[in-house]
Amino acid sequence: MSSSSIRVSFEFFPPADAAMEATLWQSVQRLAPLSPHFVSVTYGADGSTRDRTHQLVSRIQHETQLTGAPHLTCVGATREEVLEVARQYWREGIRHIVALRGDAPQGATQYEPHPDGYAYASDLVAGLRSVADFDISVAAYPETHPEAPSAEADLDNLRKKIDAGASRAITQFFFDTDDYLRFRDRCVAAGIHVSIVPGILPITRFPQVTRFAARCGAKIPNWLAERFAGLDDDAETRRLIAANVAIEQVSRLRHHGVDEFHFYTLNRAELTYAICHALGLRPVTGAA
Repeated sequence: MSSSSIRVSFEFFPPADAAMEATLWQSVQRLAPLSPHFVSVTYGADGSTRDRTHQLVSRIQHETQLTGAPHLTCVGATREEVLEVARQYWREGIRHIVALRGDAPQGATQYEPHPDGYAYASDLVAGLRSVADFDISVAAYPETHPEAPSAEADLDNLRKKIDAGASRAITQFFFDTDDYLRFRDRCVAAGIHVSIVPGILPITRFPQVTRFAARCGAKIPNWLAERFAGLDDDAETRRLIAANVAIEQVSRLRHHGVDEFHFYTLNRAELTYAICHALGLRPVTGAA
């Protein structure tokens, strides 16, 4: 496959202050010339950033040539409130949504659906389909969602989201490529034939990644921990190692026929840009 067959997407999160907003916008402008399929904007684990998500995705949609894709969750809102958000996005010309169940609010011990809301992401997908013909992405978990009773139940839940009308699944980040490849095979065997897009997390700070992994059920292989051992105060070497790890990962995925990648940028462009360059992507004039 040539590099022209590669499709990428990037994820950002709403900035909390002016300095973070400046960094984010620099990253958006740096990555825009790579002509991503879309750029997604997270919602906050408990839906707490809905307004800031809306503002950021609207700015991306209207001030750049990029396709904005807001996250939308089931948490903390009625069905009608969620659908009104979706209608507003459609009126603004936003056609792509990342539909997620969402996590329990801070302080809650487990997820509880809103009494008048959507209980699961599959219900949300069906609701969005009732509003308009959105391009809908959903989440997938190569190492199984931490709340799922079994890997089989988790896969069945993914199939429900696809059957409800999702266009593709984007995976949680992972570092053991074999886990993704086995999961992709299981999806095909289960009759799931949409793209299972691998989520790639370039490592900027290893302790941060360890915390992320603990929350979402992703494992940190021993070999990965060993590569970053002793580099807490050596940012330059960490960046070199991080780029090497991610380039190895995407290169192996390419070898196994993967041609779509979703990058969790953490609002930084440098590593993601380098990895995309290694994949063969080059800037497109006028794409910013």
